[in-house]
Amino acid sequence: MAYRHDRSRSAFVFSMTDGAEGTDKFIEFLTELRTHFAGEIVIVIWDGLMAHRSRAMTAWLATQRDWLHAERLPAFAPELNPIEQFWGNMKSTELANLCPDALDEVRVATESGLTLIGSSYDLCHSFLDHARLSL
Repeated sequence: MAYRHDRSRSAFVFSMTDGAEGTDKFIEFLTELRTHFAGEIVIVIWDGLMAHRSRAMTAWLATQRDWLHAERLPAFAPELNPIEQFWGNMKSTELANLCPDALDEVRVATESGLTLIGSSYDLCHSFLDHARLSL
């Protein structure tokens, strides 16, 4: 979930790829994210996934400090991760028992779930309000 500091805009930003997620794919995603948020400072909130804290990622992040800051959540604290509730809902409804032949079928199901959940502005900001977070 992406938020502007003044709450003027919010969005879900995600990427789907074939195969396992790893450091290289996250670096590729973050590079695309930089293009999407051209000229803006980005703060990424991460859980403890190994790809988020690998040596290669740590080294890459050190070269991106002019635009990107990574904040890590404490271990075993999914309730602090704003996206966990969204993906939990998506996995139990639109993606439940889905056996796609192509990645595009997952994209369609995910987009359908986003539409059913409601506007990203409402969902994103409802989470911020519930967690008593201000940006």
